[in-house]
Formats: sequence, C-alpha cells, structure tokens
Amino acid sequence: MKIGKYKNAVDNLLALFCIIVMVMLVICVVWQVFSRYVLQQPSTSTDEIARFSMIWVGLLGAAYATGKRRHLNIDLFTSELTGLRKLFNQLFIDGAIFFFAATAMVWGGMSLLIGVYETGQLSPALQMPMAYVYLVLPLSGVLICWYSLLYMVDTVKSHLGEPVLTQTEGGKS
Repeated sequence: MKIGKYKNAVDNLLALFCIIVMVMLVICVVWQVFSRYVLQQPSTSTDEIARFSMIWVGLLGAAYATGKRRHLNIDLFTSELTGLRKLFNQLFIDGAIFFFAATAMVWGGMSLLIGVYETGQLSPALQMPMAYVYLVLPLSGVLICWYSLLYMVDTVKSHLGEPVLTQTEGGKS
C-alpha cells in the first residue's frame, strides 16, 4: 500500500472542507454587512458563525499547509546542507512541528475541550455548545502530527533511496 494515496485523500478532503467553511464565512460576512447597513437590523447569529468559521478555517488551513509543506520556511542557512546534515535538519524541523502539535494542540486542546464540555458552556447567540468550536484544535493537531510523522518517515526513506512520497505530493524538501 502506498501511503501517498491516503495522504492525497486526506489532502483533498481537508481542502474541500476548508473551501466549504470559507464559502460559509464569506456568505455570513456579506449577509452581516447587508443586514447591518441596508436592512438596519444586524444579524447576531451570522457574526458568531463567521467568527467560529474563521477559527476552523484557520486551524484546518494550517494542517492543510503542513500537509502540502507550504508552512513558513526560512531556508537561508539550510538550503546548502547535504547528506546527514540535511537529514538531521529536516528530521529536527518535522520533529519540532510534531512536538508542538502534539503538546499544544492535541494535549492542550483536549484539556480545553474536556473542560469546556464539562462546564456546558454555550455560545451567546447560537446557544451552541462551545465544545464544538474547540474541537478543531485537537483535530488539526492530530492532522499536523500525522503529516509530520509521514514526512519524517519519507525523509528517512528518501535518505535510504526509497521515497514514500513523490516530490510533487510532498512539496519541496
């Protein structure tokens, strides 16, 4: 089985979901502006939906960017590395991304999610459980961890001469 096939499926699903949430965000903002300035009665629920959509698209977009290797990358000093130095550098970067996502997003996000769920906190306008909003934090963290592990395996296998992902699937190395 090729892991790239599953990666592409996750990439496509994540991209589609981000597009849907972004379209919903744009529609909510346009309706909010229209209802406020034309109808003179601002809609309170669209403001909250837009805010929550922005959170979801931002965090899932970060996971998508990680999966496409389009995250912030400053390679001024590392672009000239070769051999083991390049291998260790790439493993360190992917490991640091994994560590951050696992601790701050998955562990910390789950702690936040459980705390909010136990208190039963509701959003003011929609009266929706806030746990639904915070669910995106551990979800995007798990996706980032998965992508990071995938790229660490790919880096090692590439160094050994048997790449898991193709150059176009994983972006630039």
